[in-house]
Amino acid sequence: MATFELYRRSTIGMCLTETLDEMVQSGTLSPELAIQVLVQFDKSMTEALESQVKSKVTIKGHLHTYRFCDNVWTFILQDAVFKNEDSVENVGRVKIVACDSKLLTQ
Repeated sequence: MATFELYRRSTIGMCLTETLDEMVQSGTLSPELAIQVLVQFDKSMTEALESQVKSKVTIKGHLHTYRFCDNVWTFILQDAVFKNEDSVENVGRVKIVACDSKLLTQ
C-alpha cells in the first residue's frame, strides 16, 4: 500500500520525528529502523482515518489562496467556521491539504 507523507507534518507526526531523531542521535535506534517507523506511521494514519473516522464536518470561510500541484489541492481559508453535529468552531486562518485517495492504490 502506498501512502502520503503529509501526516508527518501533523503535531503527532512532528513529535514522532523529533523523538526518532533524538534516538538516532543517541545511538539508541538505527537510521534505517527510524525510517521504517515513519513509513509504518504513514500507513497507520491512512488506515485509521479511512476506517475509524465517521464524522462529517462542514467548512465555510473566505478563500484566500488555492492551488493544485502534483495531484494535491491546497486551500487557505480565512475566518473559517467548522460545523459538525455537536459543535461550531471559528478559526481565523486554516490551511487544508487534500489528496486523491485513489492515488494510493496505484
